[in-house]
Amino acid sequence: MKMVLLLLLFYIIIITLSSSSSSSLSQSNQFCDSGIGSRNSKLMIKGGTVVNANHKHLADVYVEDGIIVAVNPNIKVGDEVTVIDATGKFVMPGGIDPHTHLEFEFMGTETVDDFFSGQAAALAGGTTMHIDFVIPHSGNLTAGFEAYEKKAKKSCMDYGFHMAITKWDEAVSREMELMVKEKGINSFKFFMAYKGSLMINDELLLEGFKKCKSLGALAMVHAENGDAVHEGQNRMIELGITGPEGHALSRPAVLEGEATARAIRLAEFVNTPLYVVHVMSIDALEEIAKARKSGQRVIGEPVVSGLVLDESWLWHPDFETAAKYVMSPPIRKRGHDKALQAALSTGVLQLVGTDHCAFNSTQKAFGIDDFRKIPNGVNGIEERMHLVWDTLVESGQISVTDYVRLTSTECARIFNIYPRKGAILPGSDADIIILNPNSSFEITSKSHHSRLDTNVYEGRRGKGKVEVTIAGGRVVWENDELKVTPGVGRYIEMAPFNYLFDGVDKKDAIYLNSLQAPVKRVRSTT
Repeated sequence: MKMVLLLLLFYIIIITLSSSSSSSLSQSNQFCDSGIGSRNSKLMIKGGTVVNANHKHLADVYVEDGIIVAVNPNIKVGDEVTVIDATGKFVMPGGIDPHTHLEFEFMGTETVDDFFSGQAAALAGGTTMHIDFVIPHSGNLTAGFEAYEKKAKKSCMDYGFHMAITKWDEAVSREMELMVKEKGINSFKFFMAYKGSLMINDELLLEGFKKCKSLGALAMVHAENGDAVHEGQNRMIELGITGPEGHALSRPAVLEGEATARAIRLAEFVNTPLYVVHVMSIDALEEIAKARKSGQRVIGEPVVSGLVLDESWLWHPDFETAAKYVMSPPIRKRGHDKALQAALSTGVLQLVGTDHCAFNSTQKAFGIDDFRKIPNGVNGIEERMHLVWDTLVESGQISVTDYVRLTSTECARIFNIYPRKGAILPGSDADIIILNPNSSFEITSKSHHSRLDTNVYEGRRGKGKVEVTIAGGRVVWENDELKVTPGVGRYIEMAPFNYLFDGVDKKDAIYLNSLQAPVKRVRSTT
């Protein structure tokens, strides 16, 4: 009898362990298939309107081994080629998201989307590459890079890295050179906010700008006056304002405008190009417009949340609902969104990112009694392509070719990976989407592919749906089914000295010739 009971107990343990292992495996391999996506080394997209940033025309697109081989009308292929009918639809370069934070350790926690789940969500939304931000370990760039290399081993699509700079000394200066020359990084981000953690001062900013210039790397800034934000936060707490609305009230648009202006002027002083991330306000926009009008090389990147949302959600009576909209800089009042849209349509702003930084409702609740403890960040990596189309193309504010430029090509040009990325051309990577302008989409937290339990675009409907996503020649999204495999994504190295650096040396020479100094003076002998 004891033997029977022991065998029964052993059987129960085995079944329990097997079930637990199966559940864990299922979660880690979410959306996986048995191969490496739906891949055929030969693929034809037939009968669609091929759209690049400067031209659109009816053509077929023929792909072999992950590379676009031909773009011509009426291409003839054999029976071994998989054919996708794109009649009546747009065939475009896959989206490139210039601004994401996957598996990001921040404010005492970590974003819920890692390099697999976040990228899977991106592919379902038509984005085929993203550039994430490496955060140094205690200021050490190499340690930070190596940590992110490990995080990215589960990638299911191509990606690149920016690097944040959080302190300054000779070791950091040497490591910046290493990152550019050996690690494929061509951009460095400086936080002017988050006092006490990531924020740097003007002295460091100047040193960083000078080093970026010498390396041909693009300087990027998170532009908010961190000292003033800290004061604003204390002011709100003193007034008894502890909820999510305090977040917006503590860091008004004027502080974003001030920091943007300061970064622009320091970049002009050094004579180096500047990239302003997540432009959220008219105040920042006007500073960028003024600088560009004067001829300064300044890039402005709005994010999709700033284009389609307003700050009223932060005053919602339900904390969980309000807290999910907390990000920095904050989502602004109505009117800022329309101004940002207009700036994209007129070329004052150049491309659209997301700042995808996903914290779930449990994590957001860390700040239920103090808005300063709410982890900052919203979703967007899956929703960007649809929302930009519906908001800007369907409204007539931009053309179809503009759409490609804003969501893909300009990012590829800025970060020096064009035309490998951001184009439907022979020799380009086969990162392609098929968008049906007559189809519709709906966004919900139940149907999205992020691990997030909420969605700041919940319930939003619109026209223009990505029906097929092809990444590296693999059909990964089709018929509302996602088929991706961890480990197939590639790290894309990005070379320095993009087009924004053209003429910088000439401007330096003109400046030196204009000084009329030093003046040779004769010393008096009396």
